[in-house]
Amino acid sequence: MITAEERRTMANDIELDQIERTVSRARSASKHDVDLVGIQTNVSTREDTVPDGGYGWICTACVFLINAHTLGVNSSWGVFLAHFLSNSTFPEATQLEYALIGGLSISTSLLISPAVGFCNEKLGTRPSLLIGTALVFLSLLTASFATQVWHLFLSQGVCFGFGLGFLYITAAPILGQWFLKKRSLAVGIAASGAGFGGLVYNLAAGAGVESLGVQWTYRLLAFCTLVVNLICSILLKDRNSAVKPQPRGFKNIREFSHISVVLVILWGTFTELGYIVLLYSLPNYAQSIGLTAQQGAVVGAVLNLGLAFGRPAVGFFSDIFGRIDVATAMTALCGIFCLTIWVPAQSYSVLLVFALLSGTVTGTFWGTVVPVTAEVVGLQRLPAAFGMICLPLVFPTVFAEPIALQLASTSGYLSAKIFVGCMFLLGAASTWALRSWKICDTEKNEMAGSEGQGRNLLWLTPRRLFMNKRV
Repeated sequence: MITAEERRTMANDIELDQIERTVSRARSASKHDVDLVGIQTNVSTREDTVPDGGYGWICTACVFLINAHTLGVNSSWGVFLAHFLSNSTFPEATQLEYALIGGLSISTSLLISPAVGFCNEKLGTRPSLLIGTALVFLSLLTASFATQVWHLFLSQGVCFGFGLGFLYITAAPILGQWFLKKRSLAVGIAASGAGFGGLVYNLAAGAGVESLGVQWTYRLLAFCTLVVNLICSILLKDRNSAVKPQPRGFKNIREFSHISVVLVILWGTFTELGYIVLLYSLPNYAQSIGLTAQQGAVVGAVLNLGLAFGRPAVGFFSDIFGRIDVATAMTALCGIFCLTIWVPAQSYSVLLVFALLSGTVTGTFWGTVVPVTAEVVGLQRLPAAFGMICLPLVFPTVFAEPIALQLASTSGYLSAKIFVGCMFLLGAASTWALRSWKICDTEKNEMAGSEGQGRNLLWLTPRRLFMNKRV
């Protein structure tokens, strides 16, 4: 006979057993769900680890050589320009037409940046680079057969610009994918290729024009670019599969609505108006003060020597002292050099000093624009934003040299020198404003994270302009 007390004990035991089985099943299901959620979370939130080196240094060497055999070769146009002007090679051509050819090559490369971005998206990096390689070779080869000035417009101007665009616009953003802490240094080293290439090809073009003639000098340049750019196009690799950049093309016009992108464009516009003039006019200016054509070529080569050593140094210090800070200081310094050294320069020695000093800082925009843009838009938006930044720079690259030659012909080179110096100072003012925007953006993000507010902060204030902060 089971007593009432025993029945209550048995019921409690059964109830406890059921509860334990229910809890055990719940725990198992919960653990299974947590595991699944954990796996999904890990997959979705897995962040790309930037190598910050490794094969990135091979890519740096490739971009260095591409810059040397595109922008470096293009800078030798100053030597050809001085020869054409002094020898009346094309009697029907005017100074303005010659000036437009040099600017056209760079402006065309910038004009097609959305098309290049579309090609990169549809065809990939390597096919785009190979297209550029073929176009650069074809442009220099056909320039050697030019008998009228419009032949040079199509070959040295338009065709070379297309090739430059496919090579430079495609290659430039790739290094940002391979580096983080050393990004500015890597980009600076790669950008110095334009300086080393300009140094070598200015001297080579000057010697070749005198000994071999213009035609064979062009042909030698054509085959040099073909070999080197072909090798680099094969070796250069992107990390698009890991970074997953936003698509590039004409639809990224919305980048123009961002104040940070507009300020970078203003920086590029002002500095290009000065940079193009220095790059192309120094050999001709040297001859205008009584120096020989060979001395003018040396002055152009020394400017490129400054570019070659200045860009890695600027990149190195940018990683240490702040990318926007260094870009602002170096751009302003170039304007100061123009106004204090170039304005009174009337001798070969002073001109060489100016070419070397200004060369170290005159290419600051192209040596730092990728790291600076990455700072303000991020890696995913970088390719799209970079393409949109290049597009408006068509206008200053086309008209910079014609403006300088027009100023020089009407009121002497003094007005052209002052114009160049002021353009660099205005460029520095643009990056100074960009610095203020970046400080405001950082403060806004911090306030939003801690207090959930901060969206309506004014970004251009005296406090932020003069704040002692690394940016």
